[in-house]
Amino acid sequence: MSFWHQKVALVTGGSKGLGLAIARAAAAAGSRVVITARNQEQLAAAAAEISASDRQCGWLPADITQQDQVEALVAETLRLHGRIDILVNCAGKSDRGQISEISADQFRELIELNFLSTVRVTRACLPHLLKARGHVVHVGSLASKAAGRYLGAYAASKFPLAAYAQQLRLELGPQGLHTLLVCPGPIQRKDAGSRYDMRAEGLPASARQPGGGVKLKTIDPNWLARRILTACERRQAELIVPGRAKLLFAVSQLWPALGDWLIRRITKP
Repeated sequence: MSFWHQKVALVTGGSKGLGLAIARAAAAAGSRVVITARNQEQLAAAAAEISASDRQCGWLPADITQQDQVEALVAETLRLHGRIDILVNCAGKSDRGQISEISADQFRELIELNFLSTVRVTRACLPHLLKARGHVVHVGSLASKAAGRYLGAYAASKFPLAAYAQQLRLELGPQGLHTLLVCPGPIQRKDAGSRYDMRAEGLPASARQPGGGVKLKTIDPNWLARRILTACERRQAELIVPGRAKLLFAVSQLWPALGDWLIRRITKP
């Protein structure tokens, strides 16, 4: 019997991209999945796709920047399934822009979605995750560990996830909570290379590319989703893809100037 058989998974940002891939993988492994996002049509289509193979996937629309909607989301998930075994915080968005041109309001908007919403949903689920000795997954980015050029407010909104994940591990790990921080490179998507055309106007052409022009292969979201579930089964602290990025992170901590030089070398000008 699968490790995930009949466990309840709540996935934010589950209507598309990596969130949908994680929901699909969890359902295939036997979990009862609930996906949430703001777009009801996309949610319904995603849930129908997953459920077409006799798998269990429900959908609940919610704006997780709003506390009352988060509370309603968690309450309804519990009403439907009675428990929550894994929370995957995958909702978020990227950005492009020259750092000197990014306003405080732009930082606030991205931090609200990419970080504070993760805190909001995690806190609402914590009593139930602790009861289940379950898992909370924060989907960050390589930018949770090292910033890059022309990423706008994105890196500043993803860096806090690393600290939050470590605090959860230190304080609630002894009580049975497993926390996984996922730091992937750019994910494969159909609109790669064009989705930032407006935000990257006036920036080098590389800024429009996945990862801001970082010289890495894009990652298959379905492959990464399976890796995330395996990391949860093993109760890993972090999943960094590609693994060699760990060396860059270590160098950047020990020798920041050298780390900056390496980041310039591995991104397109």
